Amino acid sequence: MSSGTAPTTARLAAIRDLLRHRAVKLGLCDLTAPEADLDAALEALLEREVSVPQPTVGECERWYNTHPEEFVAGEIVLARHILFAVTARTPVDALRRTAEAALLEIGRDPALFEARARELSNCPSGAHGGVLGQLTRGDMVPEFERALFGTRALGVLPTLVNTRFGFHIVAVDRRVAGHRVPFEAVHGEIRARLSRLAWQRALAQYAQLLTRDSESPLLNS
Repeated sequence: MSSGTAPTTARLAAIRDLLRHRAVKLGLCDLTAPEADLDAALEALLEREVSVPQPTVGECERWYNTHPEEFVAGEIVLARHILFAVTARTPVDALRRTAEAALLEIGRDPALFEARARELSNCPSGAHGGVLGQLTRGDMVPEFERALFGTRALGVLPTLVNTRFGFHIVAVDRRVAGHRVPFEAVHGEIRARLSRLAWQRALAQYAQLLTRDSESPLLNS
């Protein structure tokens, strides 16, 4: 459970099993406890044994100042895209090569974008040359949003944008600058985010400790 990647189902199950055995050892429940009782016991266990410091105002301000792009309102991007959709039966590698070849061609001659969108795109916008119109933060899936708002570039982006829907060739036609939201307006949001990250780190460390203890020959003898 790190802040960078989501834990797998197997990892979550392993952590839950470690917590269950710890709760049994401390007398908070027994191995045959129903799920509802087990959940309550695990909550009591974590409250008892996992200490999570709350972020200070200073820590929240540092996050705010080091991630300025996350706290901009009113920013607008006018963009177009060509979607190469991935479905359950799609040969992904072959589709990626097709998308990359199209990107290379359009990169050499951006005037081809509209024609290729009409010809290749699996999005309804393809009928209109791939035009997506005015986009603001929150209008699209996170992967696509990061590609649009994580750069100041204009024109055809040099790499494919990979989202849950497939591969996108993206052209940014115009950017309208927004304004920075005051710290006071987002302090609560930042505090909640930092608290969540701190909790994930603390739980990961606790799970690692339980794992080491469970593997100790002294405890298993």
